[in-house]
Amino acid sequence: MRVRFFNTAGPVQAEEHYAVPPLSRLDLEEILTLVRQRKYFVLHAPRQTGKTSTLLALRDLVNSGAAGDFRAVYANLEDAQALRDDLEPAMRTILALIARQERLLGENPLDGIWPDALAEVGAGAAFGEALTRWCQASPRPLVLLLDEVVPNHRLVAPPVPVVQAQQ
Repeated sequence: MRVRFFNTAGPVQAEEHYAVPPLSRLDLEEILTLVRQRKYFVLHAPRQTGKTSTLLALRDLVNSGAAGDFRAVYANLEDAQALRDDLEPAMRTILALIARQERLLGENPLDGIWPDALAEVGAGAAFGEALTRWCQASPRPLVLLLDEVVPNHRLVAPPVPVVQAQQ
């Protein structure tokens, strides 16, 4: 039997770490309503409070069918942060990170979409173009959960509703 411990780095794994259940501090019905309405939201909370664990748990919940027939993909964009002032490699990294996470869930249509979108429309429009094509190719509506996004940066969409985690 493994001994559980308090985790202070990275996502919580319930079988290994002591933790408050990740979705218990949110108004989960509000979040699922936003998903069903196909609206954008931001999960905003201080450092080390479980945002990543919450997004991973939300991905699993959405993929279980709790919000309806949706497909959720989580991607951590931290690797792209160092490139954020060089748009083309940053966009290439972001799209590759999202595609890798989709592959890990057993699907990979984005792999065949994003390189063409980047080549055809350029780095400035590639994110929107790749997402549009990906959504058109998907048999189910997509829920994209992005972690470690720098706010107020040109790679980030305009401001959207904020969901505050309870402390």
